Amino acid sequence: MKTNNRILFFAIVLLFIGKNISAQSTKQPNILWILTDDHRYDAVRSFNKMLTGNEMSKLGYVESPQTDRLTEMGTTFINTYCQAQGCAPSRTSMHLGRYPFRSGVYEFEYYNNNAEHFKPTLPEQMESLGYQTLHIGKLGVRIKTVENGRAKPYEIYQTDIGQKTLGKAGYTAWGKDWFYKIGDTKFDKPLKNVEYFVTPEGKLEYCSFKTEELGLQKKGTTQGTLNKYDLIRFTKTYREADAEGGMIVSGVSPRKAGNTRDGFYPKMLDKFLKNENKSFDVGSKNFDGVDPSKPVFCHIGFNFPHTPVLPPADYRERFQKKEYKIPEFDKAEMKTMAKQMLKQVKTNYSKNYSEEDQIKMIQDYYAFCAYGDDLVGQSVDSFIEYSEKHNQEWLIIYVHGDHGWKLHEHGAVSKFTPWDVDAHNPIVVISSDKNKFPAGKVVKNYTEFVDVAPTALAAAGVDLKTEAFNYLDGMDLAAVVSEKAPVRDYVIGESHAVTGPRAYIRTKDYVFSMQTRPTKKRGENMNWALNATYEELDPALYDMKKDPLEVNNVAFDKKYKKVAQQMKEKLINIVLGDNRVEVGWGKKADGTKIYKSNFAPGAHDYKLKVKK
Repeated sequence: MKTNNRILFFAIVLLFIGKNISAQSTKQPNILWILTDDHRYDAVRSFNKMLTGNEMSKLGYVESPQTDRLTEMGTTFINTYCQAQGCAPSRTSMHLGRYPFRSGVYEFEYYNNNAEHFKPTLPEQMESLGYQTLHIGKLGVRIKTVENGRAKPYEIYQTDIGQKTLGKAGYTAWGKDWFYKIGDTKFDKPLKNVEYFVTPEGKLEYCSFKTEELGLQKKGTTQGTLNKYDLIRFTKTYREADAEGGMIVSGVSPRKAGNTRDGFYPKMLDKFLKNENKSFDVGSKNFDGVDPSKPVFCHIGFNFPHTPVLPPADYRERFQKKEYKIPEFDKAEMKTMAKQMLKQVKTNYSKNYSEEDQIKMIQDYYAFCAYGDDLVGQSVDSFIEYSEKHNQEWLIIYVHGDHGWKLHEHGAVSKFTPWDVDAHNPIVVISSDKNKFPAGKVVKNYTEFVDVAPTALAAAGVDLKTEAFNYLDGMDLAAVVSEKAPVRDYVIGESHAVTGPRAYIRTKDYVFSMQTRPTKKRGENMNWALNATYEELDPALYDMKKDPLEVNNVAFDKKYKKVAQQMKEKLINIVLGDNRVEVGWGKKADGTKIYKSNFAPGAHDYKLKVKK
């Protein structure tokens, strides 16, 4: 589907860089972009070594031979931070190359590409540069397009083998979907958001008491999944017997390694790459394989280690033999927490679970990470093998998680806060061109998720200085390596999910966060923070040198008053005053009304020398 916006953009691209691209087309590398989900950096030994000097997590044993191999093959940007600590807004920031406060996408809202400030997504841009584009797995980009006054689904990849397509074809071990029919029974109204497990034989076991009432499966099947798969479901009431609801934070996969939801993603990539100029089937759907005459841009969105945390049995058994410790937590910390961050902690408070269950959550999480690590390695090997078979240059961008995940730090599980454990996600870039991304190099300067799009586009031959790309908020990571890019004194972000509107700014010494808006209503009272009292801003300030675990909020400590003032002023000027955008997307994602705030243009200059 080609909208006017998309066609116009492609025309601009050709106008500015068409000659350059045609001259460089033989040099355009194949690009593989791998992204995992809810992935803590301490699940990787090499990252731990770079950050702490020790290979293992402070919580215990981790295993990551494939990611470790990637760090040896390429360049690691160890101090990369996400722009929003929620799946959808974080993935959108990478696909657009824009901060949430520049795109107007702050949480899990659906949005459209018709708003006047909107630019085509990264895969659309790659398509305009001659690439064939492929997506496999989880996407998390909730984009639509408005036609004849109505918002409609919008495909941004030429070939999209998404997680739901694979689930409907039986390529999964667990799923969640709407069911309009089960067996021969049709429903007047669909059964919504029904979870199901897939047995080794391919049979579906529904976690739905309704299906039992209707006689569609044996009574006791739903409740039986708790023991059968040794599940711990996270619920606000801590009811272990809740078989139908609550995110699964511990358990075992019903299917063996390779036949789980994530396990099929490398297989789909392999199918695509091996069916050269041929089509192949995935269930009832048919897809075109790769065309070797064109460069390829592939994106795999893995689900692991996002809930449901269901490592295959062999991985789980190994990790259950390892010893782990629960992060220390004192309830006194909650007394100084910012109210918005405390809200998230209370929503996902995990300390009411037994120590045995807390340990199981940790063991299964790291077991799931180790399994996923192997899948990442499989994907990389298939991609390099294909590229080298055709004597084509290649580039791999591995983004370790769309954000992090708490394992009882601060008394909770889940994400959604500016704490380091939720926001710190390294990137590794591996290339056939070792001059651009040297093997084994570690970059310690700050980098951000908005750098993903500029890096891919620059590799494809784009001159990022041209007018068509001056909206991008990030940097080409190759320029960061060569020291041709500005050095960031800070990283920033803003997210509205769970906590409510909250932005953060982080330097090597301090991290400051605050409430940015009184409500989530777009365009209303946008400059509220300029007039709000310091207390109303609900500030949080942590001294990273004295308090690296971010436990003691010193935002109201008089000794830090000067530090807090400087960081607050910088943060407000950037996220609220330097080309801020909010959009009234509407409940149906058909709104295009834009609200702007630009009282401090140029405030985001990467410079901040905090004086105490």
